[in-house]
Amino acid sequence: MVVAAVLALALGGAATARTDLWDTRRADDVGPYAWGVHVSPDGDRAVVPPGTNAVYLPDSRVFTPTPQDSPAQATAAHAQAALAQEWLSEAHIPGAGSPLEDMTRAALLDIHALSFDGAALAGYNPNWRYVWPRDASFIAAAMATAGHPDDAIAILEFLQDVQHPDGTFEARYLPDGSGPPDERGIQIDGTGWVMWAADHLLSTLQPGDLRVQQIRTDLHGLLERSTAQLLHQVDTPDSLPPPSADYWEHRESDLTLGTATPVLAGLRSAHRIWSDDGDAARATQTHQAAERLEQAIETEFGPAYARYADSTQRDAATAFLLPPFQPVALSGGMDAWRASIEPMRRPAGGLAPGASWREQTLSWTPQTSLYALAAAHNGEPGMALEWLTWLDAHRTPLGAIPEKVSADGSPAAVAPLAWSAAVVILTVAQLEADGVLPPAQ
Repeated sequence: MVVAAVLALALGGAATARTDLWDTRRADDVGPYAWGVHVSPDGDRAVVPPGTNAVYLPDSRVFTPTPQDSPAQATAAHAQAALAQEWLSEAHIPGAGSPLEDMTRAALLDIHALSFDGAALAGYNPNWRYVWPRDASFIAAAMATAGHPDDAIAILEFLQDVQHPDGTFEARYLPDGSGPPDERGIQIDGTGWVMWAADHLLSTLQPGDLRVQQIRTDLHGLLERSTAQLLHQVDTPDSLPPPSADYWEHRESDLTLGTATPVLAGLRSAHRIWSDDGDAARATQTHQAAERLEQAIETEFGPAYARYADSTQRDAATAFLLPPFQPVALSGGMDAWRASIEPMRRPAGGLAPGASWREQTLSWTPQTSLYALAAAHNGEPGMALEWLTWLDAHRTPLGAIPEKVSADGSPAAVAPLAWSAAVVILTVAQLEADGVLPPAQ
């Protein structure tokens, strides 16, 4: 069986600890902030502190009632769990029947528990209890892939409601949609990711599906404003967008690969959306802009594709040079992607956001899962399974994928992190589509 052979390779493969490369005595002081998220019988959410002695009811994020609970409390808990169980029963669970099924089921339940009427939260700990357009875009894509397009539409409608008239997005938003919680400012990669997510959503629906036109109508403002903003970003002498903070959440004075590539992904997605819609003028505009930007990225950042055009420091945004973010890999993109892995590998076996990332001992699950997704889409199923197996092995005792993994292999920071959960769902779905994993029953 293909999956058994590849998983055997993964368990003994490259995603192993590399403590010989670091002085782990200076391990970054980050412990676990949470083991998971809990849905109470009345529907409220709460962080599950590390060390909590509790288990979830099957296919839910509701705790199993204890003997100390009253019959009414137990009944309410089971009724709340039934809502999640019904939602999951209507989903397509990537990897069902494979060793990865438990992780994808848990990932789906976690992103479901962190979503509120379109507000897709990054996590439930206080500093993560916000909607990042970037994270929310991936969550929307995962919802669509899992057979819940209505949830994906709700997420994009939330983003449409908070989007500025010029098509830009703040770094993050309060879950009630009232605005940003701080002054981090505009991050222009968000517009690219939202268009990529909309394109992904539409691609999961059959051509005759009546929801296709409904989506184009309901999200018309989002699509129009985002397209105009992406075109504006590359209407420059060198066809490159200006500097902006990216997923590193740092203020930047120079353009990063993590900003340029999502803008390109957004333009490519806009081209497909307007082509399918029959808008020849918009399709031509976005195609020509994408071609100019791609050439500019290849010229300025290639062939190494480091974080900055004039640096040598590798960056996890190298994954954004490849499918599923671009139709085809940029020139030299595959070689740069492979070359970026070792400089970013951390002691526990996962990846950092970049070789120069200030934390030198922590693995980050968003970047590790993004490399799994890129591997799955670019002819490297064994590598994808290595990363997925690593992620599976480093979940919390309650099954959540944490944001980080310490040098000793223990979960660190918040859990669950919805971005990582969403990327895992997308990756396993791609392996399933390629026949590496058995199709879901």
